Amino acid sequence: MEIQEITQEVEKQNVVIRQVMAEVEKVIVGQKDLLERLMVGLLCDGHLLLEGLPGLAKTTAIRTLAAAIDVGFQRIQFTPDLLPADILGTQIFRPDTGQFVIRKGPIFNNIILADEINRAPAKVQSALLEAMSERQITLAGKCFELEKPFMVLATQNPIEQEGTYPLPEAQVDRFMLKINVTYPTEAQEKEIMNRVRQGVTENVCSAVSSQSIDEAKKAVQAVHMEEKITDYIISLVRATRDPAAYGLDSQNLIRYGASPRASIYLGAAARAHAFINGRAYVIPQDVKAMAPDVLRHRIMVSYEAEAEGIDSDQLIKTLLERIEVP
Repeated sequence: MEIQEITQEVEKQNVVIRQVMAEVEKVIVGQKDLLERLMVGLLCDGHLLLEGLPGLAKTTAIRTLAAAIDVGFQRIQFTPDLLPADILGTQIFRPDTGQFVIRKGPIFNNIILADEINRAPAKVQSALLEAMSERQITLAGKCFELEKPFMVLATQNPIEQEGTYPLPEAQVDRFMLKINVTYPTEAQEKEIMNRVRQGVTENVCSAVSSQSIDEAKKAVQAVHMEEKITDYIISLVRATRDPAAYGLDSQNLIRYGASPRASIYLGAAARAHAFINGRAYVIPQDVKAMAPDVLRHRIMVSYEAEAEGIDSDQLIKTLLERIEVP
């Protein structure tokens, strides 16, 4: 497909995403980066992890996104006493027929809000692994395919908060993006108060269908990426595993680096970012914009880094400053 054809398709399908964002912005004030990344996850079939203190509209943003799209939605409140069967479903006995039947759980929906996912122990968190990775569920020896689109949008409070459990590393890696949600500005907080008082937050309607989202996804996949941009992505990811090979002195600060999923997701996220900004081609700025959210939960800092107060975001900032941009 020629670049002119891709551009025309991007311009056409970009309207769909703008409609969804317009509906979400009726409720969510500010948080432009958060809304963009929700769109990136939607366009890439990626699972998102939102971290922030209570009361920062994490749950509201996800619920509003689901309301703006004509798809199935289910909110699951994670608590310490939750069981895997409460999420996946279970086998029950029907006395009238004398047979066991499968009762499907809330995971059998398009958009899943896993609210406060780190309030539940690892056994329950791990119940999501097959659904997130394979997009299928195994119950009583039978495989059930999950409907498309399927997204897990999880929220969590910071680990240092009392009563939370760290997510298993295997599950964290399955999240495409980890988004840090911060406090609104003074003006934004005033606008939030006014909107809630006026009841504006209840006026969200289904702006687009799932078929429209599918068409937009095809346009995203067609967005052009030069080989030198692909090489830049690979350099960024590999530098988290072997900093010395790229002239960085952070070897002792990283316990282990990002997995190959990081390269895959960063390329997809860069395409989606270009699409959202109305471009049919990826530029280095698209990669730089998405790199922190793709990499921050995939870099495990060393004890030495923790002692010096260095986190993964600071290491990523150094990577982006030092790795040569094409």
